[in-house]
Amino acid sequence: MMDSLLDFEECVTDSPDFRLKLELFEADVTALETQLDKVMKLCSKMVEAGQAYNAANQLFLSGLAELSMYQKKDSVVTNCLNQFNQGLQEMVSFHTMLFDQTQRAISQQLTNLCTQFLPQLLETRREFVRIGEDLETAAVKNAQVSRHKAGDAERASHLLLATRKCYQHFALDYCLQLNTFKTQQRIDILNSVFSFVHAQFTFFHQGFDLLRDLEPTMKTMAAQLSQLSTDCAAKRKDLENRHLLVQQRDASGEPMVSPCSGSDEIIQGYLFKRSRRKSKTWKRCWFSIRDNQLIYRKSHKEENMVLFEDLRLCAVKSLENIDRRFCFELLSVQKCCALQADSEQLKQAWLSALQGSIDLAYRERAEPQLTQPKELPPLLSGGDPSPGPPTQRPPALGVALRGPGNQQCCDCGEEEPRWASINLGVTMCIECSGIHRSLGVHLSKVRSLTLDSWEAEQLKLLCVLGNNVMNRIYEARCSEEGRVKPRADSLRAEKETWIREKYVEKRFVQNCHSDGAPHEKDNAGLCLYRAALTGDLVAMAAALAQGAEVNGSISEEEGRTALIGAAVGGSLLACEFLLLNGANVNHRDLRGQGALHAAATAGHTGQVCLLLKRGANQYAADERGQDPLAIAVETAHADIVTLLRMARMNEEMRDSEGVFGAVGDDETFQDIFRDFSDMASHDPERLSRRQFSRGGDEEEQQEEVGGGEMLNSRHSVEKISE
Repeated sequence: MMDSLLDFEECVTDSPDFRLKLELFEADVTALETQLDKVMKLCSKMVEAGQAYNAANQLFLSGLAELSMYQKKDSVVTNCLNQFNQGLQEMVSFHTMLFDQTQRAISQQLTNLCTQFLPQLLETRREFVRIGEDLETAAVKNAQVSRHKAGDAERASHLLLATRKCYQHFALDYCLQLNTFKTQQRIDILNSVFSFVHAQFTFFHQGFDLLRDLEPTMKTMAAQLSQLSTDCAAKRKDLENRHLLVQQRDASGEPMVSPCSGSDEIIQGYLFKRSRRKSKTWKRCWFSIRDNQLIYRKSHKEENMVLFEDLRLCAVKSLENIDRRFCFELLSVQKCCALQADSEQLKQAWLSALQGSIDLAYRERAEPQLTQPKELPPLLSGGDPSPGPPTQRPPALGVALRGPGNQQCCDCGEEEPRWASINLGVTMCIECSGIHRSLGVHLSKVRSLTLDSWEAEQLKLLCVLGNNVMNRIYEARCSEEGRVKPRADSLRAEKETWIREKYVEKRFVQNCHSDGAPHEKDNAGLCLYRAALTGDLVAMAAALAQGAEVNGSISEEEGRTALIGAAVGGSLLACEFLLLNGANVNHRDLRGQGALHAAATAGHTGQVCLLLKRGANQYAADERGQDPLAIAVETAHADIVTLLRMARMNEEMRDSEGVFGAVGDDETFQDIFRDFSDMASHDPERLSRRQFSRGGDEEEQQEEVGGGEMLNSRHSVEKISE
């Protein structure tokens, strides 16, 4: 390296030491030129790489922006990505500025240094070398001139002097340029590096300021990220639990037909549909029942299509005359459609759902049900109507949930049940109601507390019996058997096993005797009869649970059944309970009398009304040849005679109208029966006060009850009986 500058005096002397220093000086200049060229090339590569990095970074930030648009529904993630994207965009601009400043600091300044001095140095050195060679030639010629040739010697001396003088001038100029280059290169190199470092300083300082401005946002985002991490962990845990639950509960390989929660569909699932044009072509489609319509969808890319507009105009039946299994048919006036399920269970589910939808559609267009009856008319109200507004009974759900224990499902304990079994007198959740339906209507008749119509006596049964009473009967030996009752979140299979053990096998019922099975059943039958006679619903339910035959004849009571006993005893609820549990309304005892005979004999108007509604044969004669109407006339029960005569006239009118007549009962007959049913349920005392003597004069036991309107009713009855 050059430690000092060239000395001008030595340059004029042109000594060997000067020549050595000059040679070293020139070598240093050449080496420095090589290093400068290398640095400039490396700088260019670095800037090119930085520009490529900037381009890639810009593409990356564009991808982040698109990602934030994809997450636009999540405000937290969107705000975070947008703010970070904005900050990173500024960093890209800072990088661009850094590379521009680097280009100017290194490449441009060093290029200027090289282009300003090096070409001129090269040219001056060539002239310096050429004149040095001329000087050497002039010195040789001057030395070779003979002393005898004065003219040649003088010319040679003058040439040598002129050449030496020119050489000295060029040598001084050359040394000046070398010294100037050495002095300037130190400044330019240092200034170039300083500019580069200053550019780096500016870049990092701007980045620091940017990140410092983002620090509050980053802290907020860190807190949000921590919360998101917690929520994500909880969500993942919830998803794993739900996955496990669905896997255990539903992923049995069997297709699910239950609609999702919040859906309007009653049932949904895949069925095969036979083509109407090509009978051998079946296509698998997605079907659902919604808004009283059967809807299907061929694929997820197609829209829903309505197969049947109004299910009330349709009938559904099983198809047994074709080769394919699990088929059923839906028919309307315009068309019919054959469908196929994957299994017999699914086929029955669709048949039940279709028939239930048809029934529900009819009920929705019917008049208001008994759960909210109209005000009783004056004819049956027993006096002048009160001036106040009519008393409205609460809806079925509100009444049913008042019963003891009815606020929870009787089988799994789920809160707010919406279904009930009318023959068992218990409330249940929708899942348990589906299992009860699968048991068959001979074991459990399931109805909705919000969708179906309910009679007053059925609601009373739910309140008198209820979940607490029935569970004490059907779960009496649960602890002895070591069984644990399922909970609301238990698997469906566990609930189904429990319900079958409880109601079908009656495994937990406490038997009242330990004798043999036939004797035990006879004892239970006798207990049932005696409880029906006294109207003890709890004892009746216990007897049925212990195996009593609902239609069993009691030999000690002239072959009477429990229903006849309930008619004798006068309990309307007992009759309703037995009829709901399959009692034969037309069974007769050894004297030829049935429940209708017994109710007419005892003067129980409510039972007569109920039995007639349930299809009791009013023409059946006993051993004396008397039918229920004759008995009512003999015992002088005006209301019973009215009911029996009206029922008989209604049947005669239907028979006379034939197949082209109106379908159903006469409206007047329906109104009278409805009013008698309401009175029997809510004010039975009024029905027990009206009698007429065989001579035709009414016994006015209470003057205020009955009145002129009831007298008109009595005269009409007498006129009919004549």
